[in-house]
Amino acid sequence: QVQLVESGGGLVQAGSSLPLSCVASGRTFSSFVMGWFRQAPGKERAFVAAIARSGTTTYYADSVKGRFTISRDNGKNTVYLQMNSLKPEDTAVYYCAANRGESIPTSAFDYAYWGQGTQVTVSS
Repeated sequence: QVQLVESGGGLVQAGSSLPLSCVASGRTFSSFVMGWFRQAPGKERAFVAAIARSGTTTYYADSVKGRFTISRDNGKNTVYLQMNSLKPEDTAVYYCAANRGESIPTSAFDYAYWGQGTQVTVSS
């Protein structure tokens, strides 16, 4: 069992940067693959980025590749999402997710644990 708490959302202008954080409870954070997803109003939850347990492998959605960076600090039980060059279409609730195992899934259905989400709004 793991509990996830996101922070860092807010209202920013297009072109700005915004860092998100997700802190996990428990002492087994390093055994979880971590992911970030987002859900815009009226749309399904979509994959944004994921990172391996060791942090050595990362995956990104094409829509954020080159602008967003996922990283983790296993000593702090925290995963980060650095978002740069934000666009209005990045507006969504951003969720942190965790999954045990070695594979790095990009489907929301493969993640067992979720945070409550943090709102990111990008104005034009």
